[in-house]
Amino acid sequence: MIRTLLIANRGEIAVRIAQTARSMGVRTVAVYSDVDAGSAHVAACDDAVALGGQTPADSYLRQDAILDAARASGADAIHPGYGFLSENPEFVDKVEAAGITFVGPSAKAIRAMGLKDAAKALMEKAGVPVVPGYHGSDQSDDVLAQSAQEIGFPVLIKAVAGGGGKGMRLVEQSADFAGALASARSEALAAFGNGDVLVEKFVGTPRHIEVQVFGDGTDALHLYERDCSLQRRHQKVIEEAPAPGMTPQMRAAMGEAAVKAARAIGYSGAGTVEFIVDATDGLRPDRFYFMEMNTRLQVEHPVTEAITGIDLVEWQLLVAFGAALPLQQEQIPLCGHAFEARLYAEDAAAGFLPATGTLTRLRFPDDARADSGVREGDTISPFYDPMIAKVIVHGADRDEALRKLVAALGATQVAGTVTNLGFLRRLAKVPDFVSGQVDTGLIARAGDRLAANPMPCSKTRALAALGALGFGEGLPNGLGFALWTPLAHIAHLRFGDIDHALSVTFRASGAEVDGTQVAWSGGRWWINGAPTPAVIHRDPTQVTVFYGTPYVFDVPDPLAVASDTSGADVIEAPMPGLLRDVMAHPGQSVAQGDPLAIFEAMKMEHTLRAPRDGVVADVLAKAGEQVDAGTAIVRLETLE
Repeated sequence: MIRTLLIANRGEIAVRIAQTARSMGVRTVAVYSDVDAGSAHVAACDDAVALGGQTPADSYLRQDAILDAARASGADAIHPGYGFLSENPEFVDKVEAAGITFVGPSAKAIRAMGLKDAAKALMEKAGVPVVPGYHGSDQSDDVLAQSAQEIGFPVLIKAVAGGGGKGMRLVEQSADFAGALASARSEALAAFGNGDVLVEKFVGTPRHIEVQVFGDGTDALHLYERDCSLQRRHQKVIEEAPAPGMTPQMRAAMGEAAVKAARAIGYSGAGTVEFIVDATDGLRPDRFYFMEMNTRLQVEHPVTEAITGIDLVEWQLLVAFGAALPLQQEQIPLCGHAFEARLYAEDAAAGFLPATGTLTRLRFPDDARADSGVREGDTISPFYDPMIAKVIVHGADRDEALRKLVAALGATQVAGTVTNLGFLRRLAKVPDFVSGQVDTGLIARAGDRLAANPMPCSKTRALAALGALGFGEGLPNGLGFALWTPLAHIAHLRFGDIDHALSVTFRASGAEVDGTQVAWSGGRWWINGAPTPAVIHRDPTQVTVFYGTPYVFDVPDPLAVASDTSGADVIEAPMPGLLRDVMAHPGQSVAQGDPLAIFEAMKMEHTLRAPRDGVVADVLAKAGEQVDAGTAIVRLETLE
């Protein structure tokens, strides 16, 4: 059995692996970048080795540095988690050459599934159904464009070495193909070092259903399916297991196909076979197609653990050291229903722009599983994925599990950075999702109303006013009177671009805020005589009211002088990141919406566009520069 395990990753997955390893009596070793020196995953392990650097390229992707750390710490095995080096066959070769066990599949299996075009050819040979498309080696623009015409629009352009929605573009008509191809290639090259793509038919009413497989190198089995159809820009948002509407016939067909895929490459360890399902006529055994196989543990693995009661990391560690599969296919239980929601530091109302910040409050309900790699007081940096946590619930059936999910998201509290928490809670209440009518276009159809911040009601504003005045944790007795007159204050708040000046009058029974009666009794807030579950959190410049959804109010400094020198003339970096490309040049005439620069942060590209028609006066930053939030990039000539 493994004695010392080095975890070549960070964040929530490193913490998750460490928990299981410790329960098995395995000593754990973390590796960390300069940014992560005081992080949760370092604290979760028995020992830790510094890698240096800040970016992934300077730390967690340094293969030789990780191998040196393994040797120095006496590790006899390395677990790669997911992302980073988890599907890098060259790294697997180096680990095994060093006499260390790699917890995962062989380099040969990873290579077999590493390129989508070759993987699909292999799956066809193994009898696994695949989506119609072009997977050839000729990457010329003409061949790809002609293939798209033959397949029939709409089509998907996908990076052959891709994942996570990077290097993927949906093209609905022929005229848009060339531009989408150039964009997909550029993003794929930056993300994976490989700009090759494939073109495949875009499936109508698509559902993304994946099957968890597990192999020991000799045999393989499946642990049922997960539905990952709730996606935004090809990135998963809420996952569930089992898939709603799944029939025994469909489950048997998909499970058999997934096991065929695993056996075809002699798979060992945990893996996921992803299928696209045409749900136009419901779930039918002849309407699912192989997309790709992820040769690693998947982000959403906790929902499979919840419905089977199986610890997948424990199985990984057992099989890595030669054990056979712990159970046979017919012994795998299927109990109840589970959901996982991905909680990110991102601004849904601003196009899901990744955010940074220090977590001044981070609380999860006791009756939900929360896999997190950060703690209260930690900082979300611009160098890594902005995930805060995965919130997981389990119920006897889908209805119960969904009620628990809504309740858990409502009871989760995050302050110090903007998050997608409110978006997740609203999404979990969308009627089509509640009824199980899910497909990958559901979020897009729901529109901006899911992302938009709801306006705070008078009750929420009243609580925010008390928080702004320093009474976020209750009202003390005897607030006092001035000349026998109730003590009154004005609380200044801003929500979005709306300013509020609220009159707060303190009385012996509590407070009155613009006519709303607020009291504190029994350790909770009472509004107009009724108890509420609301919580108020005060930061130096903000008040967050957790009242079903989080409402964040800015508290302006009354002595500060407001100034805004940028207006619509200066285009600034929205957050710290890399200025990958600058297309604007002085004297150039631009129209509103024209791309001016490409900005990269948190592994995603963002296009900075002209806010209005005008002429470029100056270009104030160069491509390749690492810039801070608010750095001026382009200035337009001032309008007369």
